[in-house]
Amino acid sequence: MTLHLQAHGDGGDSLVVLPSFGFDHTSMAAAIEPAFAEVSGWRRLYVDLPGTGDSPAHYPPRSDAVLDAVVATIQAELHYRPFAILGWSYGGYLAAGVTRRLPDQVGGLMLVCTGFKIRPWDRDLSGVLASNPHPGWLDYVPSHLREHFSHAVGLQTGEVADRIVAALDVNAPSDEAYLASLRADGFALSDEDAATVCNAPVCFVAGQRDRVVGYASLSDALGNYNYASYTCISSAGHYLPFEQPTVFAAITRGWLEECKAFLGPFNE
Repeated sequence: MTLHLQAHGDGGDSLVVLPSFGFDHTSMAAAIEPAFAEVSGWRRLYVDLPGTGDSPAHYPPRSDAVLDAVVATIQAELHYRPFAILGWSYGGYLAAGVTRRLPDQVGGLMLVCTGFKIRPWDRDLSGVLASNPHPGWLDYVPSHLREHFSHAVGLQTGEVADRIVAALDVNAPSDEAYLASLRADGFALSDEDAATVCNAPVCFVAGQRDRVVGYASLSDALGNYNYASYTCISSAGHYLPFEQPTVFAAITRGWLEECKAFLGPFNE
């Protein structure tokens, strides 16, 4: 059984996009598609993880099972051709897992506000900056989201809050029971301690006000790659793609240019 994916654009190169926890293809497209306003030649494949969007929760609530489904979906769609992969938060954690599973197919890896380990006690929150909330920035945020926003959003302005709320408004309802079980019982991949080898362009993006995963672990991993970049944005938290959309789009386009050069010979 494969997962639902939504394709945007066409072209010779494929980009697989894996979402933050609980997000679906629609809300992820809201975060990623602005980067393609000035970029052509990419087919973007937005994957709905189990229990989100149009992918049912017909899988064991374990990240290993989720990763199995992601890999099967990629292979069914791309027929073992090379691709670049981008993941945000939980999606980035899974993107690293895909890279370990398919090292010869991954032609670019971008990890956004994530890490190579997922358990709370393994996250390095050293150096994370406090936020400076603007007065009334939560006024139009639904009450049940305000505590989460206060913790996860780094640039705490009404404009940023509006962008995130708009993305969540188009997000399809998720299977909350499945997601709660996944998070409680089987969140960590069994191979998360293994080296994530990637000989293609690697891009790490972090927010210095990310109180969910921090920023230090991606910085520490930079030396493991021959073609890697690391950007830490001081005025951003865990919702970095929505907090700093212009900067995020520019970073993404730069990485895509590197991936295009790397993937070109495979598509000739």
